[in-house]
Amino acid sequence: MSIEQSLKERSDSTCELCGNTEDLNVYKIPESPQAGLENSILICNTCKEQIEDPEKTEPNHWRCLNDSMWSTIPAVQVMAWRMLNRLKSEGWPNDLLEMMYMEDEVKEWAKAGIKSDQSINSIIHKDSNGAVIEAGDTVVLTKDLNVKGSSLTAKRGTAVRRVSLVHDNAEQIEGKVEGQQIVILTKFVKKV
Repeated sequence: MSIEQSLKERSDSTCELCGNTEDLNVYKIPESPQAGLENSILICNTCKEQIEDPEKTEPNHWRCLNDSMWSTIPAVQVMAWRMLNRLKSEGWPNDLLEMMYMEDEVKEWAKAGIKSDQSINSIIHKDSNGAVIEAGDTVVLTKDLNVKGSSLTAKRGTAVRRVSLVHDNAEQIEGKVEGQQIVILTKFVKKV
């Protein structure tokens, strides 16, 4: 039996990440310690395109990982973990990563692929003191900020919880102030 046939049987002919049933392909996971069926998953064209080209990543498509991260197949766990890490700046993947359980050797396999991903695209967000800000952190405003397009003034000392990072700009983060989602310049915040 071919790898493709084995994967179709294992996955019931559905994408092992999002559940799509059309345009399925065998995907060999990079940085795999093994060869063959153990390092391959069956995925749809949409997932494949977004895995291979981070610029095309649509965060809402990956909410499917809420289900697939619980797969008992190590290769599926690895890809779910890697995609959740790629999307950490969205905020919601952090909750899933905290819940996700993986065996130690599977987690090492997953991390091996993330390191090569991060070296290519590493934008680092730093607060006014030079501390690195990560998605999900809490920051405090260091000055009063007028919110463009609104009469709201975000007051100095206001805590902004669970911030998300702007992917392509190291000087911007996003967060909610008084229930309104705003973009904040990192030079006006201090990490808590």
